[in-house]
Amino acid sequence: MTDTTLEPREDHASLVAQGDDKSPGSLHDELLGKLRDFIVEGNLADGARVPERALCEQFNISRTPLREALKVLAAEGLIELLPNRGARIRALSPDDIRDLFDLMGGLEALAGRLACERISDEEISEIEQIHHDMYRHYLRRDMHEYFRSNQAIHQKILAAARNPSLTATYANLSGRIRRVRYTANLARGRDRWGEAMREHETILDALRRRSGGELANILFAHLRNKRKAAQGQV
Repeated sequence: MTDTTLEPREDHASLVAQGDDKSPGSLHDELLGKLRDFIVEGNLADGARVPERALCEQFNISRTPLREALKVLAAEGLIELLPNRGARIRALSPDDIRDLFDLMGGLEALAGRLACERISDEEISEIEQIHHDMYRHYLRRDMHEYFRSNQAIHQKILAAARNPSLTATYANLSGRIRRVRYTANLARGRDRWGEAMREHETILDALRRRSGGELANILFAHLRNKRKAAQGQV
């Protein structure tokens, strides 16, 4: 997915027009979310330069808020800042992808095991609702909203683990593979999107039963399968 065409979306000016009571922080967060989605969804190729001028025109903003958002995305690992030369999309080697997915799989497995010990019935109900929303997005083939719901489920399980150190470590690494996690669902030659949906059914089932060991194994395999799809492996 390397189409660099910037399609018009709701811009900064229109956001201001819709509500003057929005704080600068909320506007920053909206810009950050839209820019993150634009990059994660593969609109720029790995290693490509970030087209600051075009993005400023798309969002109707100046360079200052854009560069502030780019700093956040650099901290997340999505992009690299180049001294006096702008920014580019972070490119991962096959070895980087293998190592990062295995590490993230281990972190998610630990989160699943701990979550099963500590999660409340209310939290499980919230995850069930997100799962149902995700399934509707899957049926509609709405990858954008499906991926949002998918990531929300993983974040809810992580939060239920009640382990701030685990959460911080996960946050430090998750941004680096976010693009790969998204594009893996679009892998050609196999229905990875459908496979992922079925795997999420087993994730929810193990969570309902609070089967920590089973959920840990499912989550690790889930990340391993996504990595294989991203790298074109059977």
